[in-house]
Amino acid sequence: MTIHPLRPSDAPTPRPVQERPDTASAYDSTWTEQPVAQAPEGLDRIMGQGGKIYVVLAVVLLIWIGLVTVLFRTDRKIDRLERRLDRHISEDE
Repeated sequence: MTIHPLRPSDAPTPRPVQERPDTASAYDSTWTEQPVAQAPEGLDRIMGQGGKIYVVLAVVLLIWIGLVTVLFRTDRKIDRLERRLDRHISEDE
């Protein structure tokens, strides 16, 4: 890429100054037309107060961790029993 220096006769012509539109009035009408936020109802109102929803999420997480732990331990016990059974069968033959 070649960059040619500007000569004084090649000076850029200034752009005409444009008036800025009044954007504040456009945004005011947009924001005023928004519906008023409704207060939470029912379960949303109860669980949202005091961070109770986080307590529920923590309890659910603990239940899932407990289920995964039980399944993992049961799988290990079954694996040990299968190996014991295989050893007893091989001793009998």
